[in-house]
Amino acid sequence: MLQPKRVKHRKLHRGRMTGKATKSNRVDFGEYGLMALEPSWITSRQIEAVRLTLTKVLRRTGKLWIRIFPHKSVTKKAAESRMGKGKGTPEFWVAVVKPGTVMFEISGIDAVMARKVLKQSGSKLPCKTRVIVREEMNYEGF
Repeated sequence: MLQPKRVKHRKLHRGRMTGKATKSNRVDFGEYGLMALEPSWITSRQIEAVRLTLTKVLRRTGKLWIRIFPHKSVTKKAAESRMGKGKGTPEFWVAVVKPGTVMFEISGIDAVMARKVLKQSGSKLPCKTRVIVREEMNYEGF
């Protein structure tokens, strides 16, 4: 699972996910990409699940780029614990994804198979996604 080697602060505020993505919002490396259409937190387990489905199809012929990384820690308090006594311990790591973020990119396989596998891997994520191609990118109306 992905997680940072070291962080400045272990426990972070929840923050807001308003607005559209200004970086990582186009296919830069591969031929096909998986773009988020709504804001969400993508956990490191979900990123790993998508990576496994994509690498199973790509094998050694294609190439995969993961454009997101879980930098944010999410804390939880123990069940049935009383109020107060500070913030809970970090439980898992998430990547904050805004609408328009290209999360995964692939190349080296044919178009039909690429669309099929990206659509299948998009179902493992908690947000709506769209498969986009490098040539026919429309940056305004994602």
